[in-house]
Amino acid sequence: MLRNIRVTTLAAESMGVRSMCTLVETPDVKVLLDAAASLGPSRWGLSPHPREYQALAECRERISRAAEKADVVTISHYHFDHHTPSFTDWFCNWSSATIAEEIYEHKVVLAKNHRSKINYGQRRRGWMFRRTAGKLAKKLEIADGRTFEFGDTKLKFSQPVFHGIKNTSLGWVLMVTIDYGNERMMYTSDVEGPMCNPTLEIIRGEIPDLLIIGGPPLYLAEFRVDEAHVQRGMRNLEKLVKSIPTTILEHHILRDGNWRAACQTIFNAASKAGHNILTAAESLGKESNLLECRRKELFEAAPPDSDFKKWMKMPHSKRKEIKPPI
Repeated sequence: MLRNIRVTTLAAESMGVRSMCTLVETPDVKVLLDAAASLGPSRWGLSPHPREYQALAECRERISRAAEKADVVTISHYHFDHHTPSFTDWFCNWSSATIAEEIYEHKVVLAKNHRSKINYGQRRRGWMFRRTAGKLAKKLEIADGRTFEFGDTKLKFSQPVFHGIKNTSLGWVLMVTIDYGNERMMYTSDVEGPMCNPTLEIIRGEIPDLLIIGGPPLYLAEFRVDEAHVQRGMRNLEKLVKSIPTTILEHHILRDGNWRAACQTIFNAASKAGHNILTAAESLGKESNLLECRRKELFEAAPPDSDFKKWMKMPHSKRKEIKPPI
């Protein structure tokens, strides 16, 4: 996609999990963006299917291998699909103290401020991170609104922007622009379209050659999110693809099985401008493998075996402690 900046997605909705984890490599530095992955705990009243756990295990393995060579690890915000906690949880996060240590130890960690522009839940998680895996980092830096240079590579972090709509209870996230030579890519995390117009203008102002963005949560429209907000996110996404050569569209929007049909005008706008829209899997030359939105279908077409059903009947606290038999 770019000639001098290598971008490799490691985990994403199009790869079967909740994540936007991406490895970005330049001749100067290797940056691991939002090193985490998780599964939705419940969809249609169902816990994750074995195939989702298989995908989660595979993504976790890719993240661990990438962490071995990464110099820098970023945390855009403290949701568990964007940062790996140090507690054991095999049910949703496939996490443990050892896994977190492998990711963050001896790294330069550039993270969202846990004391400013942050909601209560993420403030607590950020506080815990600094007392667990964060203590193992080579250096732990607040990234909000700052620029870091590694040789000729620049990492420019935005000020905190809303996780979706203005004043959302979900809090704030950081976006990051990575420059090397005459190329620029931008990673926007959970801006959800973006739904917020000021966030749209920040992205447009960066003029990236490649944009990695999370789309609006179509599956939550008129359930948890106002339809008008979702449609604003869709309109803003359409504006972006008209001006950006390549967009990797991921995250919340791919939790809806009909996302591609819903995005037809967006795809048309990109095509008319000669631009590309890809999922993360497609950027790697693979077919998208959406699993969460197919959970009901998966349980009907491929029922779990007796061992997995037995594990599913365990109390939630036990399922966090014991790996699913996959």
